[in-house]
Amino acid sequence: MLIGYVRISTTDQNLDLQLDSLKQVGCEKIYEDQASGAKTDRDGLNGALDLLRKGDTIVVWRLDRLGRSLKHLIEVMNQINDIGCYFKSVQENIDTSSPGGKLIFHVFGALAEFERDIIRERTKAGLAAAKARGRIGGRPRKMDKKKIGYARTLMDDPKNTVDDVCEILGVSRATLYRYLKK
Repeated sequence: MLIGYVRISTTDQNLDLQLDSLKQVGCEKIYEDQASGAKTDRDGLNGALDLLRKGDTIVVWRLDRLGRSLKHLIEVMNQINDIGCYFKSVQENIDTSSPGGKLIFHVFGALAEFERDIIRERTKAGLAAAKARGRIGGRPRKMDKKKIGYARTLMDDPKNTVDDVCEILGVSRATLYRYLKK
């Protein structure tokens, strides 16, 4: 079964071109969305994916209609592949039921993995450069040694309740106990 999926981003656009193309290809059921490509949860796409059964093919007019990024496109295509289904893009002439289509899919997968590795390397390099300049990442500490000492002094006084100490120091009970435990 050929299942179509069409998407437009704004109300200024219309689905006619995509719908005509998918009907011409022979799609029996077509799901549609009017949503930004950046939106991850799309009812039409979810409906199309839910309908897929082993051997079915999901058809789009162009690749950019399916995924919001290369990474998301690969995720959706892996989901389709895991079900035992195929993917077809009319404009790019990609059909994963053929060996050439599978090759293109794997090239996209390799590109997505390459992109993730590049991002990971840049992040590590940025963290190393910041560390070399004396900057330490992470959330700032709520209590320093001086404040911990003050907390111990306040806790030793039987007149102070835990809530009083927390209010004075501006921390939660969990934070107070965590620092006092050290």
